[in-house]
Amino acid sequence: MKIGIGNDHAAVDMKFEIADYLKELGYEVVNYGTDKKESCNYPEYGEAVARAVASKEVDLGILICGTGVGISLAANKVKGIRAAVCSEPATARLSRQHNNTNILAFGARIVGMELAKDIVKAWLDAEFEGGRHQTRVDMIMEIEDK
Repeated sequence: MKIGIGNDHAAVDMKFEIADYLKELGYEVVNYGTDKKESCNYPEYGEAVARAVASKEVDLGILICGTGVGISLAANKVKGIRAAVCSEPATARLSRQHNNTNILAFGARIVGMELAKDIVKAWLDAEFEGGRHQTRVDMIMEIEDK
């Protein structure tokens, strides 16, 4: 499975460590983020990962900025994307099980490294449950066409 990862200047160190962690877990990682710590614009990286996920260039995406909020907002503007900001593993797991999220976002200034790894693992290990949740996901996706 191929995972796209994107980040801004606030999350360079965390991006590299999370990418290494993903590789240890057996995932292929494609870097769409900045490798520099100079101030940059997170929407560029949120969009890049979202477009890669939407076009199936990668299977899933992970986005990291200071809080995870701004970069996820940019990603969610791309049709077909369901990005969720998660600051703990339970929400990450449920976002996959109930919302079939295809991008996980979190904040490098909000969660520590070990918690970030726990969030990533919970999200990747979870599977979409379908059923009544599919109806709701379909309703969310229909909003894009209005």
